[in-house]
Amino acid sequence: MSKRVAVVTGGIGGLGTPMCRTLHDQGRSVAAAYYPAEEDKAIEWRKQQLSDGYDIAIYPVDIGDYDSCAALVEKIENDLGAIDILVNNAGITRDAPLKKMEKSNWDAVIQTNLTGAFNMAKQVFDKMAQNGWGRVINIASVNGQKGQFGQTNYSAAKAGLHGFTKALAQEGARKGVTVNTISPGYVGTEMVMAIPEKVRDQIVAGIPIGRLAKPEEIARAVGFLADDEAGYITGADFSINGGIYMH
Repeated sequence: MSKRVAVVTGGIGGLGTPMCRTLHDQGRSVAAAYYPAEEDKAIEWRKQQLSDGYDIAIYPVDIGDYDSCAALVEKIENDLGAIDILVNNAGITRDAPLKKMEKSNWDAVIQTNLTGAFNMAKQVFDKMAQNGWGRVINIASVNGQKGQFGQTNYSAAKAGLHGFTKALAQEGARKGVTVNTISPGYVGTEMVMAIPEKVRDQIVAGIPIGRLAKPEEIARAVGFLADDEAGYITGADFSINGGIYMH
């Protein structure tokens, strides 16, 4: 049996990298999708992965553009085969209180973080169903559950992923395709570590476990949901937030 093919959008980022590695460790053929403007970074990223023993393919895509997503999937299918596992991880922030938020920043976040998941799932879901096996894993956020000041766009998009996931899960349930979300809290990525230490300390003080998540802890959940034996889990959300929000 050929290797299952996994695609991780935002695959070269702080969360995407351990996700790609985790899936690779499971024996998957892994493709990391990156934003086209980051081509130089992606090339260096691939070199680093290879030196660490991870043969992960890289592909450019504008996740908010439907045609770009269609072209990405066609290229991966030609190179690696039909896509079995989709991790919708790509996302952006454009934070501001509503009174100061530009419409362009609302549109950009919704288009990337919510419509992007549709753009990708639309390309692969029917083929997964026809093949009788598939995994769609949408990376949401604790702020899509509890809301966050200055993030009406981001919180709305991530909350939308929960509804998208639960509805699509019902379409795939009888066809061997599971659809789930993971809602991380604050993770010790480069982006979070760049926050001023004083502010970061305040964030950590509000987390019951008392620390930031490690990116690998989020990736471990991706690997769990992508496993062949996770077929009875669908329409679910995995909250990985150190207890900062319990529901």
